[in-house]
Amino acid sequence: MQILAPDADGIQRAVALLRGGLLVAFPTETVYGLGGDAMSDLAVARIYAAKGRPRFNPLIAHVSDMAMARRLAVFDDKAEALAARFWPGPLTLVLPLRMDAGLSPYVTAELPTVAIRLPAHPVARALIAAFGGPLAAPSANPSGRVSPTRADHVVDGLQGRIAAVIDGGACEVGVESTILGLFARTELLRPGGVTVEAIEALTGPLAIGGDTARPNAPGQLASHYAPNAPVRLKAVDTRAGEVRIGFGDGPCDLNLSPKADLIEAAANLFHLLRAADALSQGRPIAIAPIPDTGLGRAINDRLRRAAAPR
Repeated sequence: MQILAPDADGIQRAVALLRGGLLVAFPTETVYGLGGDAMSDLAVARIYAAKGRPRFNPLIAHVSDMAMARRLAVFDDKAEALAARFWPGPLTLVLPLRMDAGLSPYVTAELPTVAIRLPAHPVARALIAAFGGPLAAPSANPSGRVSPTRADHVVDGLQGRIAAVIDGGACEVGVESTILGLFARTELLRPGGVTVEAIEALTGPLAIGGDTARPNAPGQLASHYAPNAPVRLKAVDTRAGEVRIGFGDGPCDLNLSPKADLIEAAANLFHLLRAADALSQGRPIAIAPIPDTGLGRAINDRLRRAAAPR
């Protein structure tokens, strides 16, 4: 796996690899994405193979601007308003797929909708713009495992499976994008980097959608984001042999945020899950309670899936 710099030379090398149908991981503000040409069946099939991801679980098409997004999906007034408010940024919209979009059907899992995001990270946007088309890009990790927020996380999980990673440093947000389905009603399909409260200030109350058996967007599988060790949630006590991840004051081995800041906790979540997994050597990981407001909803969503039966 090549490690590329986040500069013009690195981006041009990445574009050459992508145009050859190969896979390149790149930083976004949420987590590192595993990019492939969203128009190529071969490239998208390679994404599923590299991750070991089930083909029924659709991918997100990442775009560099609104013109590219509008070529892929039908934007109504509601979608335009959400895009104007939250893009570029950590929000994914699931919209009706245009018949002439040209996307590989593997991106949408042959659904009539497509998940689209316009990321805010300058390296991600520069890469997509230089490539000249949408990139299918799930998180750059083996399916079901802890998401990568640093280039070395990508190397740990996908060494030998992909061509390159652009090292853009640590991801600022640290949890994946919020996903909204714009159907007959506006549905929250996955909490993430844009808070529910911020969205509802624009849209009004959101319905809860999604299906663990037949997902219409990423991040809906019951077991996901999981370390190797078992996970115990809302741990207010300390048990012998456990590695404890704290939040705020209190004894712990690792702390998501000593000052109980949810933004800091989200940014640290996946990195500390990896660190706790290495420290535990198979012993259980206990995680302190996290408030279920703001970014805490996204954190708790990831933790519930990390602790789910596998």
